[in-house]
Formats: sequence, C-alpha cells, structure tokens
Amino acid sequence: MLRPRLVAFRPYILFVVGALVALALMFGYLRLEPPKGKYNDGDIKKLVAERMASATPSPPVAPQLYAQIQPSVVLITTREVPPGKTEAATGIGSGVVIDAAGLILTAYHVVAGTDTVRVHFFDGTTTSGQVTQKQPERDLAVVQVQSLPKGVDPATLGGGIEPGDDVLAFGAPLGFYGTVTRGVISGTDRSFKVEETGQQLNGLIQFDAAVNPGNSGGPLVDFNGRVVGIVTGIINPEGLKAFSGMGFAVPIEQANGIVAPLG
Repeated sequence: MLRPRLVAFRPYILFVVGALVALALMFGYLRLEPPKGKYNDGDIKKLVAERMASATPSPPVAPQLYAQIQPSVVLITTREVPPGKTEAATGIGSGVVIDAAGLILTAYHVVAGTDTVRVHFFDGTTTSGQVTQKQPERDLAVVQVQSLPKGVDPATLGGGIEPGDDVLAFGAPLGFYGTVTRGVISGTDRSFKVEETGQQLNGLIQFDAAVNPGNSGGPLVDFNGRVVGIVTGIINPEGLKAFSGMGFAVPIEQANGIVAPLG
C-alpha cells in the first residue's frame, strides 16, 4: 500500500538530493579556487611598500620641542662678551620670554648688582633690558625689553613634575647660545646654596640634563612644552666649574608673585 506514495514523491527526493550535491560541489570549488579579487598577496605587499616609502615620518618629540621653545630663550650678558668666548665667566646667563609685552624670567644671580643688561635673541638681534623685579630669596628676577623680535612668542609655564619625568634644559652654557640638553627629573624638594649670592634655596628640582655656567636663568622644559623650572646652579665637587650630573632649578610655581599665577 505504501509503494505508490513513494513513487509519487521520488521526483522531489531526487531534486533535493541533487541540490545538496550541487551545493557541496560549489563550496568545495570555492574553497579550492577562491574568486580572484582586485589585489593578490603580491599586489598588497607592493602597495604597502610603496606607501611606507612615500610616507613622511613624524619628527621626534625633542626636535619639535626645540623648534617650539628655542625662539623664546635668550642670552643675557651684564658686560661685554667677546665673540666666541667659551670659558666659564660671570656676567653670562640665560632667560626665557614669558610675556608678549617683553618680560623675561631669569635667575637673580645672573643680574645681581646691575639694573641694565644686554639681551641677545635667537635671530641675532640684541637690545637693552631693564631689571624690573628681583627676588634674591628665590633666585628669580624679571628683565623688561621694549619689544620682541618677530617670531618670538612667550613660553608656556606649567608645573606638576615628578621624578623620572623627561626634561630639556635650554640656555647658553659657557656662552654657547642655542644649546639644549636632555635628562630626567632626579628628585624634588632639594636644597642648594647659590655660590654667587650665598643664598640658601629650598624646594628645588634636581635634574640630570647637562648644564654649565651660562645655563643659569634658562628654562627647564617638560615634554608637554611647558617651562617647569628656572635653572639656578650645579653641584661643584672639589670646586670644579663643570657639570657633574646634578643640576638644580627653581620650580616655576615659586615664580607666582613675580609673574602671573599659573592656571
């Protein structure tokens, strides 16, 4: 009694079986012979190599910071300095422009004993500057110039550094203007006695970026491009006038009251 019904459904069964076989064959073919795309492996490798060769690499952070900060750094002299003078000497220091009105922050011991200095800018121009503010107890001073050369913008001030932070020290060590060195914050809340004035300073930043006479008054800059301190001196073991791995800077927070408050 069931045979006629089976015969009646045979065409449908054969159709389903045939469709399944066809699908299996199609998937097998696609797996073994995938359709050709726009790029094969060789094309992709070639394209990547061409793009990498033509791409302009991003410059390192330190050169970017140098280009940003250096125009705001000045050489300060309190007496005539012969061209090419390199020996350690008094009367040479550094500073950093902090205001578009021509205010320059420096170390007090750089300008101690005078009210008029000579300010040398990155473009080679020089001008007279007046010492308008002095804070010997913090080893800070402000020099005012009448105008700034084109291309000189005030540096950004900011604190909040910690031991281990990368920093750059800008200035004119031994009279070599345009010098930058790199290091880290070695410690905070240090004490240091300024040789030139005998002033005992506290709460200082210790760092290991190389600095020498002539760096005093220059900015210590973090890798966010902010001035975090003003270089004040170095440890001189056995009276040596050379860097021994320990430099000190007045935290920029201590400049509140002599410059506009941070933040």
